[in-house]
Amino acid sequence: MTKNIFDQKVSSEIIERINHLTPNSAPKWGKMGAAEMLAHCNVTYEYVYDNKYREPNAMIKLILKLFVKNLVVSDKPYKHHSQTAPDFIIKGDRDFDKEKTRLVDFISKTQQLGEGHFDGKKSHSFGVLNKTEWNNMFYKHLDHHLQQFGV
Repeated sequence: MTKNIFDQKVSSEIIERINHLTPNSAPKWGKMGAAEMLAHCNVTYEYVYDNKYREPNAMIKLILKLFVKNLVVSDKPYKHHSQTAPDFIIKGDRDFDKEKTRLVDFISKTQQLGEGHFDGKKSHSFGVLNKTEWNNMFYKHLDHHLQQFGV
């Protein structure tokens, strides 16, 4: 069962794990450096809080709902080397401290808004999600990448 990212204790635990990262932290698998991974994790929250990305068209949304949604919003952990959506592919150097601060701020904001804010909220790619689906999406993505970096 996935931990509840909306619980202050759980979000504080995630932030503590993030605080153990350094710019030189090396991944156990994958190609991203620590700053790229933080920027990658920020994309999930940018979908929610920033109007930065174009929504997928109706055909792509249907494909996402049919073939990807359950992988993302279920409590089943991601596999190593899972394929990622184009928006999540980070190109170019990123500022570690900036990305870390942004991610911590996004996690804190999400926890403070609480699960009630997200229950029934439309996601960028999957349509309306319930609070459990939002939690699973937020928590397991962070947990996956923090495990990737051994924290």
